[in-house]
Amino acid sequence: MEKTKDRVITLAIETSCDETSVSILENGRWVLSNIIASQIEQHQKFGGVVPEVASRKHIEVINQVIQQALQESKLDFSDVNHVAVTYGPGLVGALLVGVAAAKAIAFARGIPLNGVNHIEGHIYANFIEDKDLEPPFITLVVSGGHSHLVHVKDYGIYEVLGRTRDDAAGEAFDKIARALGLNYPGGPEIDRLAKVGDKYAIEFPKAYLEEGSYDFSFSGLKSAVLNYINSQKMKGNDIIAEDVAASFQRAVVEILAEKTIKCGIDKGVQTICLAGGVAANSSLRNHLKDLCSQHGIAFKYPSLKLCTDNAAMIGCVGYYDYIKGLRSPLSLNAVPSLKLGEGL
Repeated sequence: MEKTKDRVITLAIETSCDETSVSILENGRWVLSNIIASQIEQHQKFGGVVPEVASRKHIEVINQVIQQALQESKLDFSDVNHVAVTYGPGLVGALLVGVAAAKAIAFARGIPLNGVNHIEGHIYANFIEDKDLEPPFITLVVSGGHSHLVHVKDYGIYEVLGRTRDDAAGEAFDKIARALGLNYPGGPEIDRLAKVGDKYAIEFPKAYLEEGSYDFSFSGLKSAVLNYINSQKMKGNDIIAEDVAASFQRAVVEILAEKTIKCGIDKGVQTICLAGGVAANSSLRNHLKDLCSQHGIAFKYPSLKLCTDNAAMIGCVGYYDYIKGLRSPLSLNAVPSLKLGEGL
């Protein structure tokens, strides 16, 4: 995909959870800067994200992150002609910080504003990674709060084919990591341990649900792992954390990958994409890559920095909404339970 003649410079803001991120993009897919201020150290002692702590930290750093993004892009506010911001889903206090900053910039500069769905942003990370990628395709979106199978029919046109009925995959990873005494965030720790464990040591249950369903359910698997850990402790047996991590991860990855490939085959798509924080999981990437290769389907996934919450992916969505003529009002508010496909 070549750059268009009209140069659109987007300033994008993402504050849906515990990363304060600001990005400057040219024409949606070319990232000039993508700054991410992480709060992992602040939340590690709590074993998870504390909403009030996250909101306060966003307020403390948002202006500095905006300035850093502009400096790295070698541009200033006068060069920016469009603002994009995550307005949901996420933590309401955290979202409000980003929305307020975006509205202030749009108002002060007299430039258009586009509110963006966070889940949509994860999907669009693939457009930044692969400049030639075009719809239609199937995307598996897996993160701490979301597990979706989405048919991307065109820019901004989606059909959600499957979603979690209980715990999201990333949520299950964090809970099992906590039970094993691992550091927050749990996903990377489980992935690290699993590489040296025996993934066939323990046979945990996998919920495929009713025939033909693309939905996910991880609560039963999570309970089975927790019951195993408690049972071993009661019996005085050693718990081999590496084997528990590997066996648990295998069950999650097989469910995600097998449902995704079935969905891709059923819908007749030529491309499957992966997105979200759990898209950084090495086992999931490798398993999906193998299955797609076996079935002659192209497999795309973002680089690690674009898997985590970041503003570049938000700016990409905002750009495509902008060139379609969509605009958000300055009365834009945070919508913490926003669903994919819902708009203003």
